[in-house]
Amino acid sequence: MSRAIAVFHGCFGRATIYQLNRPFNVHAHREGHLIFHVGGSEGSITVGDKLCPLSSSSFVAVCPWEPHNFVPSDLNDGALFFVLYVNPEWFTPGASGDTARLRFGRPLTYRTAAIDRQIRRTAALVYSAHGLNDLDHELRSLIDGCYAESWRQPGEAAERRALEGVTDFRVRKSIRLIQEGLGADIQLDDVARESGLSRPHFYKLFRSQTGVTPNLYLNTLLMERAIDVLVKTENPVADIGFNLGFSSQSAFTRFFASNVGMAPTDYRSAAQLL
Repeated sequence: MSRAIAVFHGCFGRATIYQLNRPFNVHAHREGHLIFHVGGSEGSITVGDKLCPLSSSSFVAVCPWEPHNFVPSDLNDGALFFVLYVNPEWFTPGASGDTARLRFGRPLTYRTAAIDRQIRRTAALVYSAHGLNDLDHELRSLIDGCYAESWRQPGEAAERRALEGVTDFRVRKSIRLIQEGLGADIQLDDVARESGLSRPHFYKLFRSQTGVTPNLYLNTLLMERAIDVLVKTENPVADIGFNLGFSSQSAFTRFFASNVGMAPTDYRSAAQLL
């Protein structure tokens, strides 16, 4: 079973160490995403339609709102991964639009010796929870180094769409309706109708404007809200699930585990705030 070994939340986003041995559902984040293999069997990350092998010699970078999922190579013991979720506003304060704030050059990049040392040093700080006053500086150095390295070597970078670039007023209205009525029980067919679109047209237009499907967008917001409430409150897990529109605690747990890789109780027990 996948589990969280260390989780820290702060202004930068999240820094986590996971033991993973199960695949995820395809999902996305509003943050940028850096994934490093630090021990055990190797795995791979599918970013869009590209399969990126993840080993001790590489790292994977995922842009905000880019669909991706994890594919383990070992379903028994799994492997250790150091994973960063990078807040675009922290990365470049004051910049307008996700594309301007945080966009990696390509998903798969090979580690230099310097970056490899930074990865292991920063992961050790997160794992030991020692010297956390230095963690913000270490994270900034690591993230900046990986960002630069993702652009440095030749490679084709796919076009990224950010939600700030949505131009169609009907899609903007549908986004507002999803945000205002956020819950697992929201009916996307109703959102389409209230936005003045047929269901097929809504799904096609939403994806062409945002780069993600309406379901993936909704699941991303639900996942973010669930994580935020789990970490910042002591509300029972069952209440959190019901408040997010899930019919039962088990339905909420299945959703959370399929998108985060572990049960909400396991995530909460490992999480700390910086």
